[in-house]
Amino acid sequence: MFRKILVANRGEIAVRVLRACREMNIPSVTVYSDADRNALHARYADEVYYLGPAPATESYLRIGKIVEIAKKAKAEAIHPGYGFLAENTEFAHACEESGIVFIGPTSQAIELLGDKIASKKTMTKAGIPVIPGSAGAVDKEDIATKIIEEIGFPVLIKAAGGGGGKGMRVVWERKELAGSMKQAMNEARSAFGNPTIFIEKFLEAPRHVEFQILADTHGNVVHLFERECSVQRRHQKLIEEAPSAIMTQELRKKMGDAAVKAVKASDYTNAGTVEFMVDKNRNFYFLEMNTRLQVEHPVTELITGIDIVKEQFKIAAGDSLSFEQEDIEMNGTAIECRISAEDPQNNFAPSTGKIIELIEPGGIGVRVDSGVYEGFEVPIYYDPLIAKLLVWAPKRENAILRMKRALNEYTIRGIKTSIPFHRLVMDHPKFMEGDYDTTFIDKVLGKIEYTKSNYEVAAISAVIDRMLTGDRAKISSAHADTEVNPWKLAGRQHLMKRG
Repeated sequence: MFRKILVANRGEIAVRVLRACREMNIPSVTVYSDADRNALHARYADEVYYLGPAPATESYLRIGKIVEIAKKAKAEAIHPGYGFLAENTEFAHACEESGIVFIGPTSQAIELLGDKIASKKTMTKAGIPVIPGSAGAVDKEDIATKIIEEIGFPVLIKAAGGGGGKGMRVVWERKELAGSMKQAMNEARSAFGNPTIFIEKFLEAPRHVEFQILADTHGNVVHLFERECSVQRRHQKLIEEAPSAIMTQELRKKMGDAAVKAVKASDYTNAGTVEFMVDKNRNFYFLEMNTRLQVEHPVTELITGIDIVKEQFKIAAGDSLSFEQEDIEMNGTAIECRISAEDPQNNFAPSTGKIIELIEPGGIGVRVDSGVYEGFEVPIYYDPLIAKLLVWAPKRENAILRMKRALNEYTIRGIKTSIPFHRLVMDHPKFMEGDYDTTFIDKVLGKIEYTKSNYEVAAISAVIDRMLTGDRAKISSAHADTEVNPWKLAGRQHLMKRG
């Protein structure tokens, strides 16, 4: 095993990987920017090194500087986390050239699968169903028109490189085509430095289901079952669960076999995720492959008992998988809510500032992967994800109830967060029934209104009570007296109501 690992990331994922290092008794190194001088990951690692100014382009995206630090610290391997340089071919190659192990796939595999056009061709050749669309890049309107005549509207214009919903446009009719192509190309150029786009048939109201895989360097490949990721906003996942509510044993076998086949066809190693779209008739289509550790990987860990990050370490060190497909068992249901520094009542606008109070939920079956603490200043420069709240229970209905309880206990004051949105979803009949798809958020947000939280309602009630009893002096002089412990209120009143 490695004598020292550098974690080239920040926030909750950096802390997650550093914890795995600690449990395996591997000394750890991490890096930080000006904005992260007091960040949790910088406090947790055994060694820390300064990268540069706050903007990611001047810190967390500096390939040469990170490799230089790894050499200086004598780190034998680098774990990239997710985001930033995790799927960057140049970074993986720089590690390989420097004799540092990149904890992930090879640079060749990242290049192949990072290009959505090339990966679709690979999957088609391997006999894996793909979404109908262009065979290659599309840069002219007349070429796009011919393709659309064959597959019909609506279509989805997609960037060939990158992800996260950037460079994507849904086109419903002919007059929108030219403008949408231009917008997608400009956004792709800005986000990924690559304006290449292609066209796919837009599947209306599909389910987004993905399979976690592990592949060692000895030819062994397994999948760790599926995750449902259909609760999305602008193609960004917000809630994930495992198993999928629509899955049957037959469908799981077919999709799992296809995922393993996709990995073998692309000569892939380490951890990765094969993503599929599933239509209303349960036909599935290859969407893309994420060549990194996923944000939602803990969902799979909770239902399988397998620590995916530790498996990444072992695979990167050259070990064979210690289990086969038939050894992996699925137990219970897990749900993850991504806690982001955003205001869901204001179109998910970013919310930054100091966290003045933080109370994390606990109890049986609750896991919080967090990158913040009380007093931490949430910076404006990075992804708004600050934590992940996960629950596990034997059955789905129990997991939803546990998540409701945990969300009601979760208190973050000083900034706005996505917690109210997650409460809203957990209380929605369609989600509780498992009857939802990728259009769910658009439908929900148009029909459900936000209301005051338990905490706010209790505080206001306390003020009114004081006024009615004539104790006005205390109201004006002691704000703290109005602060009601939200833990006492957990589970007694939902924070959302349907309109």
